Amino acid sequence: MTETETAAGILTIDLEAIAGNFRTLRAKLGRGAVCSAVVKADAYGLGMDRVAPALATAGCETFFIALAEEGLSLRALLPKAVIYVFEGCPPGLEESYAENRLRPVLNSLEDIGRWDGFCSKAGHPHPAAIHFDTGMSRLGLGEGETKILLDDPKRTGHMETVLVISHLACADVSDHAMNAVQRDLFAAIARAFPGVRASLANSSGIFLGSDYHAGMARPGAALYGVNPTSKAPNPMAQVVRLQGKILQLREIDRPLSVGYGATRHVNRGTRLATLGLGYADGYPRALSDTGAAYLGDIRLPILGRISMDLITIDITGLEPNRVRPGMYLDLIGPEMTIDALARQAGTIGYEILTSLGRRARRDYISGGAVR
Repeated sequence: MTETETAAGILTIDLEAIAGNFRTLRAKLGRGAVCSAVVKADAYGLGMDRVAPALATAGCETFFIALAEEGLSLRALLPKAVIYVFEGCPPGLEESYAENRLRPVLNSLEDIGRWDGFCSKAGHPHPAAIHFDTGMSRLGLGEGETKILLDDPKRTGHMETVLVISHLACADVSDHAMNAVQRDLFAAIARAFPGVRASLANSSGIFLGSDYHAGMARPGAALYGVNPTSKAPNPMAQVVRLQGKILQLREIDRPLSVGYGATRHVNRGTRLATLGLGYADGYPRALSDTGAAYLGDIRLPILGRISMDLITIDITGLEPNRVRPGMYLDLIGPEMTIDALARQAGTIGYEILTSLGRRARRDYISGGAVR
């Protein structure tokens, strides 16, 4: 029995679209700015082992991940890449970072002190980035720590500061006043590090204009097809397609309820199809009774609650010979994008992507073929 025969769902991931999105974003950058790629959380759920090499082939040389473990995995995939770790360097891992050429993003004076101390003992200035908080109130040096560091440059005297970064809080809202506030604050900080590359723009920040690009942009979600602009059509190519297999057809011969909680009732003559996907596969339970599957451009409404493994849809309007068990219908695809699905579910495309489970068969499009 093959995987094709047993797969109740298929998640198709277009590596060529990801590479094309990278090239589109890189082309938007001002002169002197380079484009990196954020591949944290297993490349936003799509498989770092396949996505990162595709981005490297497209010309990406610098990557950002969240955790040390991700950095070690990425280093095994890309021996020559520049890799930054957003969480910094956990105590005790300094030697491992140096051996694997991982660059910590230092988020506090304590982080800086430990890394600089390690470099002092090693007798060698290992590279690192410094993160300044300009409005997110999450990681990064706040106003007080920033002043202390700028007043005492000797705190970084043994390490090699190769990058300074900050992160935009409201870049997806292009006219938000906070964007300019953060831009100007970060520009003032970056001037204190002459000759050091600076990075501010995330996916949406790239579309705010060249004065946000600094020396390096760090796109993430846009690479994977999420719209980085709030008031314009999506400039990115769609990357994922999720399909569910029809497991069973049913014709209702009397009024009955459908699914858990009997939240939906149907009348005699209703025809149903049950798909072998559910919220365990990343399709949001919030779309119970409101979402849909698609046969081409034909919308087939979901009836009743979405369960862990199954979704029931209304196929009453289709000719009986149009569907059969074993066929696959789209849940994410040409008629229902990641962003549209997220809006319906009351969330964001990032969450949809990172929730896609591992039970569906994964097909990767590369070199014009499914692999």
